Amino acid sequence: MSNYLIRRLVLFGAISILGILSIQSYWLYRAFSLKDAEFNQTVTMALYDVAQKISEWNNAELPKHNLVQRKSSNYYAVNINDFIDSNILEDFLIREFEEKAVGADFEYAVFDCHSEELVYGSFCKLNHLDHTKEGSKDMSKFDNLTYYFVVKFPHRTAFLISNMWQNIIFSLITLFALGFFSYSMWVILQQKKLSELQKDFINNMTHEFKTPISSIKIASDYLKKDPHLQSNSRLKKYTEIISDQNERLNNQVEKVLSLARLESDNFKLSKESFDVISVLQEIISAENIKIDPGQVKLDSDLESIMITADKLHFSNVVCNILDNAIKYCKNAPQIVVSSYSKGENIVLEFIDNGIGIKKEEIEKLFKKFYRVSTGNVHDVKGFGLGLFYVYNICKAHGWDITVESEYEKGSKFSIQIPLNHG
Repeated sequence: MSNYLIRRLVLFGAISILGILSIQSYWLYRAFSLKDAEFNQTVTMALYDVAQKISEWNNAELPKHNLVQRKSSNYYAVNINDFIDSNILEDFLIREFEEKAVGADFEYAVFDCHSEELVYGSFCKLNHLDHTKEGSKDMSKFDNLTYYFVVKFPHRTAFLISNMWQNIIFSLITLFALGFFSYSMWVILQQKKLSELQKDFINNMTHEFKTPISSIKIASDYLKKDPHLQSNSRLKKYTEIISDQNERLNNQVEKVLSLARLESDNFKLSKESFDVISVLQEIISAENIKIDPGQVKLDSDLESIMITADKLHFSNVVCNILDNAIKYCKNAPQIVVSSYSKGENIVLEFIDNGIGIKKEEIEKLFKKFYRVSTGNVHDVKGFGLGLFYVYNICKAHGWDITVESEYEKGSKFSIQIPLNHG
């Protein structure tokens, strides 16, 4: 994943998180406001009915205006304008609040005209699940009222919140999901950072290997030409081992460097027009030198096919597929490379008689560092980078690569190349 894509992902993720948090906060605030308005309306209606019952009990007339007044969020005053019996008041309050399902604990007080003080009634618990402490008994007087009583809901906020448990649960789930997403983003960034450090280390290490490899090659080539060494068969054999192993090490280093260039953000293909058949013939001739002649064959009805692609990477793709076909073979390898036209495409097929690939392993075949199980074949060396490189080169060119295989019988790799572009 490129740094540009990760930066965009982080930016969009941050915007999404802020947006969701803003919407969630507004939703909770809105839900609380609705609950508060509903609570106020219900309490006002209940207090109005209580005032009506007291007036009927006293056979008195209620004021026509401002009968129930909300002095604060949890504090109400009811202007009766007549004598109030606190015992009857408490009974009326409990009955009306229970009937209208108010459910919140409350405390009340009655104004005493003789002492001109609010006489505290009692703290009434309607919510049996509420384990909060009683109210503060701190009631404010009102100079503009004569005969009145006040009702206070000391735990109104806690009561409203307790009735919003569904909203709160959904909010907590959302916050948990956002927290998990944020943590995942942090892990991705950390993994990306570690991956880049690892990639830089491997690139620097492989570059450092190039110098001693070149020095060993120069030395081994000089030793091969020395006449005294040529006459000594044992030293000649050791020199050939040094040269062969140095060449093998150089090939592995080149493969790692090629993958590093391939995975870099500034990777570009150097496309040119060339004849596929001619390149295939050269590669097959070179492969037949390594093994018995004729074990790799070209089967094509076409004498010449011109495509536009990166010639070096195309050659590496073919070599990687052929090298795998040779390595993963129990007996003498028999490999057929065929080419034919299919509509506006050219199809290259590589058919071998190797150990084959199990069905469940085919989908993992092009993954980095993945190596197919070799069964009883234990001498196959490599890092699992060849087919990863093949797949990414085909992807960079816009080619389709597919695999068909039957375990213990062989495999067929097919590459479909459009003729109208590279």
